[in-house]
Amino acid sequence: MKVLVVGGYGVFGERLARLLIRDGHQVTVAGRDLAKAKALAAQLGCSAQRIDRKGDFAALAGHDVVVDAAGPFQMQGDDPWRLVRAAVRARVHYLDLSDNAEFCTGISVMDREAKAAGVCVISGLSTVPALSSAAVHALAGGEAPRVIDIAVLPGNRSPRGISVMTSILSQAGRPMPVWRGNQWVWATGWSDPARYRLPGGTFRQGWMITVPDLHLFPARFGAETVLFRAGLELAVMRYGLAVFAALRRVVPVPVTPPVVRAFKWAADLPSPFGSGRGGMSVMVIAGGERRWWRLLAEDGDGPFIPAVATRALLRRSTLPPGAAPAVNTITLEEAEAAMSDLRVQTERAAEPFSPIFAQVLGPDFAALPEPVRATHLTAGQSRWRGCATVTRGKGLWGRFLCLLFRFPAQASDVPTEVIKTATASGEVWQRRFGRHGFRSRLAAGQGGMTESFGPFTFLLSLKVQDGALHYAVAAGWLGRLPLPRWLLPVSQSREYLQDGAFRFDVKLLAPLTRQVVVHYRGFLSAAQGGNPARVPSSRT
Repeated sequence: MKVLVVGGYGVFGERLARLLIRDGHQVTVAGRDLAKAKALAAQLGCSAQRIDRKGDFAALAGHDVVVDAAGPFQMQGDDPWRLVRAAVRARVHYLDLSDNAEFCTGISVMDREAKAAGVCVISGLSTVPALSSAAVHALAGGEAPRVIDIAVLPGNRSPRGISVMTSILSQAGRPMPVWRGNQWVWATGWSDPARYRLPGGTFRQGWMITVPDLHLFPARFGAETVLFRAGLELAVMRYGLAVFAALRRVVPVPVTPPVVRAFKWAADLPSPFGSGRGGMSVMVIAGGERRWWRLLAEDGDGPFIPAVATRALLRRSTLPPGAAPAVNTITLEEAEAAMSDLRVQTERAAEPFSPIFAQVLGPDFAALPEPVRATHLTAGQSRWRGCATVTRGKGLWGRFLCLLFRFPAQASDVPTEVIKTATASGEVWQRRFGRHGFRSRLAAGQGGMTESFGPFTFLLSLKVQDGALHYAVAAGWLGRLPLPRWLLPVSQSREYLQDGAFRFDVKLLAPLTRQVVVHYRGFLSAAQGGNPARVPSSRT
């Protein structure tokens, strides 16, 4: 095919041009800077062309495909669809490597025109969402995954383009919608770090940013939770960006060209350190398993990965007419075949998925009533809402303990919410009674279930009796210092089924005095799910 690559001398456009020439396509390198286009074309033995998004698109004529590799800022300007429409009018297939969520998800507005012209229009034919969706589809195996968790983790020596840096800096510290627990919730750009494993035992850290996957995958795959993170190899750069994100949460620092250039200068200083090895991790929870597809690209070949999906699609004899985001556009097998001449290794892995309460209780977990079990089956995040009555102890000792552990104030029929979030080590429970909230961390261990409140950790003895789940305190620690039994609180707590509803009754007695510290009881039910296709456009 005759392929025009706009932005063909950029970081990813150049790699795409090289791959397409390897495959025998006739490539024209194009962009605003004709000198740069000609210099690369001379190296590759292909032609060059000047194209400006705001200028004339007459150069599209005579080509079979135009690939826009100059993103991710297609939505800038008065007419973001100008190049797309020009390609459709010229009856030239249009593909792009954009990871701009708004542009990628909105490309379907061109569907009618594309079908009428008999051309293919696909946005996001890159690492996300094309490669990521191919991996999710392969891992899910026809099932609806409960959780989708994706990370893209480049090496420090991989080239960093101004456009990519501008995109990440613009997101840092700003609100972004995330589908968690069948609800759209607000997260913050470059927050909530998590650790990911890559082939060969390499571990990297990723931080949350927004990409088209977050907007497209909840409805397309029917997932309860969809997460995406990106990483930087060096800790000084990761945490430096985290400081910038924290600043932007308080002060709306504009991401101007001088700011981006300053960050690029600072990011280039440690370029001799780290490596050029980058990777990708895709995890789904489906069919009672955690399933992974992982990728590791060796030095120098990481920047080729965003071009792989386009290469794979252009190996087909025909392209599908119509306009759509690049979700399930290629298969994982096609993508892996398109990487076969690169220094890339991939692997798949799976392990049984068992929520922490099922792990600790073993066969007794199945003896619980279904509504009680359902509250302990969190894979990503679950939300439970209801009503409670809270009673507090009267003495100074009890009041001090309530203050120390942030237990709720006394109230009757107060709206109650519990948000349970699965983590690598267990679950985090965020409880809210009216305006008052407190949180704890739960984990399954060899000795049973532990629950931590700040520096205090308690070993819980869980027992299923008469269809109810009972909680008792068996041991405790302050940090790593064991607490004597006489300093342990007494828990008279249970979860049970009454009148078809899940109910809880939590009574805690103070160490030494055995007087009531706090007693809260009420009911909860699963929060109503939101509409996965209706992504909020701004925080309200």
